[in-house]
Amino acid sequence: MARIGLGGILFALVLELLFSMKTPLHRSRGVRAILSVTLGLSSALLLGALVFRSRFIGFPALTNLYEGLLFLTSAILAVLFFHTLNQGPSSVIRGGLLLSLVLLILASSPLIPDTIAPPIPALRSSWLVLHVALAFVGEALFAIGFVAAALWFVTGDPEKKNSLDRLVYRSILAGYPLFTMGALVFGAVWASHAWGRFWSWDPKETWALITWLTYTLYLHARLISRQNPRVCNLIALAGFLFTLVTFLGVKYVSFGAPSLHSY
Repeated sequence: MARIGLGGILFALVLELLFSMKTPLHRSRGVRAILSVTLGLSSALLLGALVFRSRFIGFPALTNLYEGLLFLTSAILAVLFFHTLNQGPSSVIRGGLLLSLVLLILASSPLIPDTIAPPIPALRSSWLVLHVALAFVGEALFAIGFVAAALWFVTGDPEKKNSLDRLVYRSILAGYPLFTMGALVFGAVWASHAWGRFWSWDPKETWALITWLTYTLYLHARLISRQNPRVCNLIALAGFLFTLVTFLGVKYVSFGAPSLHSY
């Protein structure tokens, strides 16, 4: 029941990816418009699935890993939607679609339980909703920065490299304050309400801090020390890998202590 419609969205994303690979997006406004509409609808359908779960449990459905994957994927697709409207690089749109597919395939797998259940009392806090939602929107922007940074290393066209480098910077610059407020500030406030302390060196807290420090290093390297693009984009790649460790790795790999987080 909880996965109703997810297969349809996966199928739609596959078609979008194949369509975008076959058709040069930069040459046709009509093609880009179709892709933009389908991206927007896919994002909205995933949000709709979360709204359905929210009505069922009587609380915003952002309290387990399955719901987190749906929200993050929806946020990435929403960012891609705006990139299509603003004539973003076709290669980044394709890369973002591929990443979204991977996340949804993971959400559809037996590894991720999709049980719909009311959250425990400690999770019923508006601070939790702000913490998770803003962190994921920031991570969605980091994801686009990651795709652009990866493409920077594989393209040989200087003009494309400059475009991709600017996109990495803009994505991280936009995602950084959202992630800071969501993951660290609102996360600390929620932790104080739920556990009685702002910081406990929980593995997920620690990796969120490592992620934040990595993106802080990126902005320092880009803005202050004026490092070359290769160094900056390597840091951007590392930052998103740490983001994935924070989101998924802590759940399945022991880092010396059990996490207090539900996912």
